[in-house]
Amino acid sequence: MTDILMPALSPTMEEGVMAKWHVKVGDVVSAGDVIAEIETDKATMEVEAVDEGEITDILVAEGTEGVKVNTPIARLKDEGAAAAPKAAEKPAAKAEEAQKAEAAPVAEAPKAAAAAAPAPAAPKSENGERIFSSPLARRIAAQNGVDLKSIKGTGPHGRIVKRDVEGAPKGAAQSAASTATAAAGTSGIEPRKAQSLAQMGIPDGSYDLIPLDGMKKAVARRMVDSIQNVPHFPLFIDCEIDQLMAVRAKVNKMLEPQGIKVSVNDFVIKAAALALKMVPEANASYTPEGIAMHHNADVSMAVAIDGGLITPIIKKAETKGLAQIATESKDLAKRARERKLKPEEFQGGTFSVSNLGMFGIKQFTSIINEPQGCIMSVGAGEQRAVVKNGQVVAATVMTVTLTCDHRVVDGATGARFLQAFKPLIEDPVAMLA
Repeated sequence: MTDILMPALSPTMEEGVMAKWHVKVGDVVSAGDVIAEIETDKATMEVEAVDEGEITDILVAEGTEGVKVNTPIARLKDEGAAAAPKAAEKPAAKAEEAQKAEAAPVAEAPKAAAAAAPAPAAPKSENGERIFSSPLARRIAAQNGVDLKSIKGTGPHGRIVKRDVEGAPKGAAQSAASTATAAAGTSGIEPRKAQSLAQMGIPDGSYDLIPLDGMKKAVARRMVDSIQNVPHFPLFIDCEIDQLMAVRAKVNKMLEPQGIKVSVNDFVIKAAALALKMVPEANASYTPEGIAMHHNADVSMAVAIDGGLITPIIKKAETKGLAQIATESKDLAKRARERKLKPEEFQGGTFSVSNLGMFGIKQFTSIINEPQGCIMSVGAGEQRAVVKNGQVVAATVMTVTLTCDHRVVDGATGARFLQAFKPLIEDPVAMLA
């Protein structure tokens, strides 16, 4: 028998969520077959089989959280090995072990959960939509006569998991009061409480506590580490973008037959990449061993997704045209929101761009995405009064903030980078050459 282990899908991954199984007990798989989907703190990624054989045990049920890296998640019968006993044929000692595992918390990944009788099919809501729930939760609900339609899930993306079902009122139909309780997020069990709020005098029941998922925890940890460990300082500059808007309109008209639309952010990424090549000292990272001077401008772009933030990368952006950058950025953003990015697509950038202009934010300062040396914050383009040749005229102005790690990029270097960036974004024809 061969154990299939929880893979480390990124260098920093310590645990993940078993999001979905693509196989069941008895299936025969070949090397390269997709067998599962694992949710990390940044994305949902597919797991492929590395050996051939028959799946004899599923050790971790769908929806299980906190599965540690290298934990066995399934078993594969080796070629020529005798078939493993079915769950119903297990000795009494194994059955007792399975019962103990079933009583353990979900995060402990009970080994007998998926080897038990098949879970009922996923139920649907009154409007016909699927109610997302783990197989273990569905089995417990069926055994206890619990109606999943009246339960609000607390698992990943609202999935109903074991803890939501345990203790819920029995019966296919709940009372109005029970339904109201479930709609409030309590699922018929005692609401979650925040001890820190209680210590500040905020009474229980005056708020709903949403559990932190892996992404929220990871983002919180990384941002705290960055703001505490990196000596940040910001530099601000205003850029007039009337020419950029005119050039963008012409470029998009030419690219319309190809179905490509270039955004302002695509221009920003291209201009930043070219400026990094002109001022390579800004394209650097601090390490205990020395300053790493990057050969290429791999520009990370901040993308807001459900429950957090992720930074997919336009690699070697200085070598790519606006159409290619637009195509890649659209594809990366789409797959980021679906949590389908591969680790190499969001790890390893050398410089970040965060754009909140589409939300009307005029100016803001970002926290550096370690180990990068800089992050650029882009505000909204807006009509402002500017002085030209002694005359007050209207112009479309966009404020850009460069946040620097002073260990890598000092004030003069940051200023030289912005001096290189400003003419590129104000006269983007130079980027088309």
